[in-house]
Parts: sequence; structure tokens; C-alpha cells
Amino acid sequence: MQLKNDLLIRAAKGEAVERTPVWLMRQAGRILPEYRAVRNSLSGFKELVETPELAAEVTIQPVDILDVDAAIIFSDILVVPEAMGCTYEMIEKRGPLFPQTIRTEEDLKRLRVADPHEHLNYVLEAIKVTKRALNGRVPLIGFAGAPWTILAYMVEGSGSKTFSHARGMLYTNPRLAHQMLRMITDTTIAYLKAQVEAGANLIQIFDSWAGILSPAHYREFALPYITEICDAINEVPVTVFAKGAFFALEDFSKLNCETIGLDWNMEVSKARQQVGPNKTLQGNMDPCLLYSSFETIERETKNMLKEFGPGRHIANLGHGVYPDTDPEKVKCFVQTVKEYGSN
Repeated sequence: MQLKNDLLIRAAKGEAVERTPVWLMRQAGRILPEYRAVRNSLSGFKELVETPELAAEVTIQPVDILDVDAAIIFSDILVVPEAMGCTYEMIEKRGPLFPQTIRTEEDLKRLRVADPHEHLNYVLEAIKVTKRALNGRVPLIGFAGAPWTILAYMVEGSGSKTFSHARGMLYTNPRLAHQMLRMITDTTIAYLKAQVEAGANLIQIFDSWAGILSPAHYREFALPYITEICDAINEVPVTVFAKGAFFALEDFSKLNCETIGLDWNMEVSKARQQVGPNKTLQGNMDPCLLYSSFETIERETKNMLKEFGPGRHIANLGHGVYPDTDPEKVKCFVQTVKEYGSN
């Protein structure tokens, strides 16, 4: 299907664009009353993720309401461990909880390399439904968590400030860690390829907990598996967003991907110098900017765009939009990007 708005794809590939494309991580979610209306009619978050028609509906809401240049399929990175046999619960106002963690060789026997068509078919169906409904208006982004981040949740059992159990495993049982990472990587490659087959126009890999590792551990337990995923996904552009991994930007320049996401702690000029001219950069406004006045949002957004320059940039926040953000402030950010590129 021919895309009516292919700015994101062209920007990712380094092609000429009329203006900088813009979308937001977590744009489909709690900031929108329309999302909350759907969510509140259900038993919980997982029912929404696992119901393709409803997942498609909330995926498209920010395209209609916020006027962003891309949709990102409404799902969660934790569908992968669930598909592998490590189920999670989503606790309201607390986040994910894994009743059974993976910390020993015996625990590992409970896991399988998942078949996306059997164990994650609801995501693939959601992509197909969304694609039909979008009818080529904007690209659809598919995604998965990076293997290290997925392992961190499976070992820790929940979100954590330190992920001490997961990081501890890298010292006490590195062999087990690599066995887990191997299974997660194999599952993720098959899953992402299935997303592309279902209609995803671009893939993003989220390494949410990259920044808690030492550089040495990141290069041993995270980077090789991300490299493998990037090498395997060659049908569509790939974005790698590794929050906090400022120390790995030079390594990322060698990845077989088109775009590197930056968080708000990363300096644009230094990042560009480390990544080089042949990658598109995505980001990296501080999500907290959207708590400020419309005037401040306009000014800081223009400053960000000026810093990135006109080429090889996708405008976004440096992390997901926070749930208590005013949608009107998000619209201000989006429209400022669009008007800046048109002047």
C-alpha cells in the first residue's frame, strides 16, 4: 500500500524531506481521554493489548487527535516473555509483575523460543487491522524490547531502580544469562519479522534499561544481541533506542540500522559526532517540557530542531510521554515541529 505520508520512512533512510517528521513514544495511552474510555471498559491492560480491534483503535487515536506522522502498534515489550512461558501481570499504578522469575537453570526449563504466529498472533492481527484502518495515512511502527531489557524483567520480576538480581546474574551465572539472551533473541527476531510480514513499516528496538549496565557488561550482554537483531531485520528501517547508553553511541554507529534514538540526557552535537553522518537521530526533548507553558514548549522545540539541523532527524521526546501530560501541550509540540519545517 502506498503511503500518503512517508516522511518518517524517508527521514529514517536519510532521504530528502520537506520537514522533520514527528511522533511520540507512548503517544497511544493515558494522556488521551479517548484511550481511557476504551481502557476503563475492560478488565485490564492485558485485555486491551490482546484484543486486536481495540488495540488497533487506540493505536490510531493519536494519529487522529495529535496529528503525528506515525502510528506505533499498541502493545507492550513484555508480551515476549509471556509468549516464552514467563507470564506477567500489569498492576495498576505499580507496573508489571512476574509471579515466577527466571533465576536458575531449572527455571530456564520453563521457557521456550516462541512461535509468533502461535503465541503472539494477537499482535500480528492488531497490526493487520490497524493497517487496513489507516489506509496508508501514515506509517505503522512495530517494536520489541531489546534482549537485555527483557531479561532484566524476567529475572527481577518487576521494575526496579537497580535490577540487582538481573545485574547480579551477569556476574554469578553469565552462562545462564547468555542462554536466556539467546532464547530471547531468537524469539524477538522471529516476532519482528512476523510484524513486518503483517504490515509494520518500521521497527523500533527498546533497550529501556541499557543505562544501568556498565559499558563492559553492555558490550558483552546487550550489544551483540541487538547487533544480531539489526542484521536479521533487513526488510524495513530499524531504530535502536537504548535509554541511558551514552557510552555506546560510537558502537551504535556500526549497527545495521537506520536510526538511533537519543534520550534527553544526551547532547545532540556529541551524539552526532559519535554516531557519524550516516545514521538518522531520533529525539530527544525532555518529556517534562510538556508540563510548561505553550510559549516555552514552542521556544524549546525550535531550539531542539535547530540543534539537530534539517537533515536525518525524527522529532520525538527523549522517553515516553508521561501519563499526566495535557494533550494540548503535546499538540503544541507536534504543530511546532510541523510549522518549523514548513517555514
